[in-house]
Amino acid sequence: MATIDILGVRHAYDLTAPTATSPVLVFVHGWLLSRRYWQPLTDRLAPNYQCLTYDLRGFGDSQADDGDSEIGHSQALNSCYTPAAYARDLEILLEKLDISNAWLVGHSLGGTIALWGASQLSDRIKGVVCINAGGGIYLKEEFERFRAVGKQLVKMRPRWLPHLPLADYVFARDSVAGSIGRSWGRQRLRDFVAAHPEAALGALLDSTTEAQIHLLPQIVSQLKQPVYFIAGTKDKIMEPKYVLHLASFHWMFQGCGENVLQLDCGHLAMVEQPDAVASYLQNILKEHD
Repeated sequence: MATIDILGVRHAYDLTAPTATSPVLVFVHGWLLSRRYWQPLTDRLAPNYQCLTYDLRGFGDSQADDGDSEIGHSQALNSCYTPAAYARDLEILLEKLDISNAWLVGHSLGGTIALWGASQLSDRIKGVVCINAGGGIYLKEEFERFRAVGKQLVKMRPRWLPHLPLADYVFARDSVAGSIGRSWGRQRLRDFVAAHPEAALGALLDSTTEAQIHLLPQIVSQLKQPVYFIAGTKDKIMEPKYVLHLASFHWMFQGCGENVLQLDCGHLAMVEQPDAVASYLQNILKEHD
């Protein structure tokens, strides 16, 4: 793990060795997760493509260096957690690492951030792949319920939870089509507890306002880069119909979902179906070589 300062916050990242093939693949994780969920893909792709994974501000190992001061921690983390703000963090990261030719691969909330990043960095970003990411439809009651549940999840995260018997077993089966293994359950527990409260709550609330939800299709419709989507047929968090809806605003959709792949999985396609996702990514990159 390496670290880099972005607007006063120490960001953790991993960058594989350069290869003869460009572009660099940049992976953006989802809410309450971390860069570690990309390892099944980077293990498969790194021999041919340089891969960059990093932890979003306030998640994983990307935390402010301010000792035990909670006030200082909050100030250093910044109070803005919109997708646009996270895309700005990404822009600075790419600038500091001198990456000018990249494809973004984003999962869930990370997919939204990747789309914003492509919009803001059209000169650096050559294409986007969204995994278990969609939306663009604001259903007031459903979103209010989702936000309320999210708030409770953030507030009710005891530090001892990872040590609770069978907790890893539960997390290994949450939101996926089948168990992804207890080692992944333990990782999900660690990331769930480690996320800074302000970032966890802010990223949830700032990305699910009515204005943000309605803005996302507009961003997709304006992107000139190729954009692809991967949906899980058993994904209960981001159902395929919402992935298809957002994908339909892009010029590649062509009325029948030409830029959408559906896999037999839940909400963690990159962990549940790494071979299929890696193969899809390789085919996309070859097509746009």
